[in-house]
Amino acid sequence: MPSSYEDLTRRISELEDALEAELAEKRRKFRYQLERSRVVFDTEMRARHRAARERLSSFLSRTRPLVVLTAPFIYILIVPLVLLDLFVSLYQAICFPVYGIAKVPRREHIVIDRQHLAYLNGLQKLNCIYCGYANGLIGWVREVAARTETFWCPIKHSRPVIGSHGHYHRFVDFGDETGFQQDLSALRRSLREDDRDKS
Repeated sequence: MPSSYEDLTRRISELEDALEAELAEKRRKFRYQLERSRVVFDTEMRARHRAARERLSSFLSRTRPLVVLTAPFIYILIVPLVLLDLFVSLYQAICFPVYGIAKVPRREHIVIDRQHLAYLNGLQKLNCIYCGYANGLIGWVREVAARTETFWCPIKHSRPVIGSHGHYHRFVDFGDETGFQQDLSALRRSLREDDRDKS
């Protein structure tokens, strides 16, 4: 009889398959396909998108002045984001091979594709590129940190954690010193096995 962990893993896989089927249906509905990871709309849909594009002047004229004044505060974050990207890349390149953990691929987290939507004007496309990079980067950094935590300190916290990462459910219960001593090696091995399965 399969364990509850195996059953949950199977159900997650089934849900991922259902999600992919739903995405395929959306691709049919909005008439685009992926060709070598690039989005390609059919001719009629692309023409509809172009017709729906709002001119930049119109877009800016209906934007509140205070919203425009916040733009520098949004875009100045590119500096710490790029530094974070650089330092986490360096950390992962140096430390993960030593720990025996497969590197987390950036391309699986940082997805920049909304600039292909012809119904967005230039400023909207720039904003979407920025958001895709920033949110993807944070997701990638979170996975690097999660694998690091799984390797070094896979112990649950004493109270519930909102939005815990995907490895957290396997951590040893808080206060279970025996479980920690017994399970640490197995948790590290399973992390390596998970990485091999994904590659």
